[in-house]
Amino acid sequence: MAATLPQAPAGFQEDLLRRLGIEHSPEQQLWLSGYLYGIATARVQVPGIAAADTVPTAQPAAAKISDRVTVLFGSQTGNSKKVAAQVAARIRERGEEVQIADLNDYQTKNLKQEKVVLLVVSTQGEGDPPVSAEEFHKWLFGPRAPQLEGLRFSVCALGDKSYLKFCQTGKEIDARLEELGATRLAPRADCDVDFEDTVASWIETVLTKLPKQTTPSVATATATATAPATAPATTKNDRKHPYSAPLLEKIQLNGRGSEKQNWHLELSLEGSGIRYEPGDALGIYPRNNPALVREVLYAAMLNGNKLLTYEGREAPFREHLLDVELSVLTRDLLEKYANWTNQSKLKALLDDQQALKKFLWGRNVADLLREFPAALSEATLLGFLRKLPPRLYSIASSLSAHPDEVHLTVAAVRYEFNGRPHQGVASTFLADRVFAGNSVPVFVEHNEYFKLPTDDAADIIMVGPGTGVAPFRAFVEERSERGSTGKNWLFFGNPHFETDFLYQTEWLNHLKRGTLDRLDVAFSRDQAEKFYVQHRLAERARLIFERLENGAFFYVCGDKERMAPDVQQAVLQIIAKESGKGDDYAAEFLKNLKKQRRYLEDVY
Repeated sequence: MAATLPQAPAGFQEDLLRRLGIEHSPEQQLWLSGYLYGIATARVQVPGIAAADTVPTAQPAAAKISDRVTVLFGSQTGNSKKVAAQVAARIRERGEEVQIADLNDYQTKNLKQEKVVLLVVSTQGEGDPPVSAEEFHKWLFGPRAPQLEGLRFSVCALGDKSYLKFCQTGKEIDARLEELGATRLAPRADCDVDFEDTVASWIETVLTKLPKQTTPSVATATATATAPATAPATTKNDRKHPYSAPLLEKIQLNGRGSEKQNWHLELSLEGSGIRYEPGDALGIYPRNNPALVREVLYAAMLNGNKLLTYEGREAPFREHLLDVELSVLTRDLLEKYANWTNQSKLKALLDDQQALKKFLWGRNVADLLREFPAALSEATLLGFLRKLPPRLYSIASSLSAHPDEVHLTVAAVRYEFNGRPHQGVASTFLADRVFAGNSVPVFVEHNEYFKLPTDDAADIIMVGPGTGVAPFRAFVEERSERGSTGKNWLFFGNPHFETDFLYQTEWLNHLKRGTLDRLDVAFSRDQAEKFYVQHRLAERARLIFERLENGAFFYVCGDKERMAPDVQQAVLQIIAKESGKGDDYAAEFLKNLKKQRRYLEDVY
């Protein structure tokens, strides 16, 4: 039987209660419960909160800016925020004052007064800062950035080596702070997708370099006095400890004759204790196609049966190749291979950004070995390759609607390159080699910045062509379960109405029940001239602008290279036209929507 929560006391803000439950992790909720318990029982005076019957207690003075450590984070999905919270917690354990702030909210004028700043920032795509750090990044590189001779700093950069400009935002901020006269407290840490070990090492280095504060920490004193004695033990499934989820059902969503292959997968989470929210992603640990492993062995002329130890496990070389990155090339791999083989053409590619980008697209490790053959050992090749990172898929279900289940919408990636078939590693792993009854290693990647409004009366507009519709299936299911009164408007696009209208029956049922207010579709190949979701947006300009002016949230999910920029441009044109105030006003309007987290993207 499900536990029933006690009714909130009269006058309590139910919206606040819901936010506390949705926006914080179980660990944060446990700490908060102890904190509030301490206030209620010990009558500790909380700074900024008046209480007539509070017993006066000695409180240390709040630390000045110059006495504290400031931790700033710029995050797209929440990982940088998590790392910032980790380092802040370790500093508090030392009994020192620390402030933690989102770069989206940080007042840049304060940077001149800071003495120690730790920055944790991610990079989006090919070198862009996350939305929350855009304004700070622009200011830091602009003429108003001050000299910072009194500042000591360290940067933890989060990124993905599969992108050419790995950790570019962190690298830029690190160099710019030094250029402005600041002193590096500890070397920058550049973190790949499996960032935990690198982050832990960076935190330890930072802690050894931090100057000891003289002013005690109010936050630490309060937290120590009020923290719960013991936290209940929980089973945690994460990147390091994925859950083996059985596949319950797999359904192809396209009709006969479609050029696409989209799958709907339903996985069981029963007994796992895993929780997720609409907007989160599911991490999948795939394995390489054995056919690609054979191609690599043949191209390199190596022995697949040779026993090697990798990641602490001894196995035949071919077994290890199932679990390392083979389907895509990265700059990091190319640098290692070029230096080892001394290939002048590869070295020249590394110096030409555009040529390198073109070369990397579509090729896999077998292609590299064929085009630039070299005599190398099994151990040498294995040393060049990184462990196969998990692939993240937007969750396509609401846990409220499907208890103990998680659903995905997956497009099988298949293409020809140089006359040979190539495949996406995770999509074809799920499409071709996982069947009902098989289990898949999974974990939930929480995305704090792609969430439904906490106000159930707020309207939402969702733009999700192709498999970008996945999180919006979860959004509409969740709002239906909650009984939300806000209007849900979906824009969906794909090539053909007859074969590619994903979840058509479900959307029509939502329309009939009123849980979907509007549905606008764009099937690009069903007429002579291609017609996309951004064209449909332009047709609905008046109503879109009205809803945005009235507080609606605007969501975009899908292709980041073409669709997302085209949709953003369409929204700018809508604002400029419908407001009657032109392009400058539209740019400022959109910037404010992003700062308010009312224009949100989950693009890939």
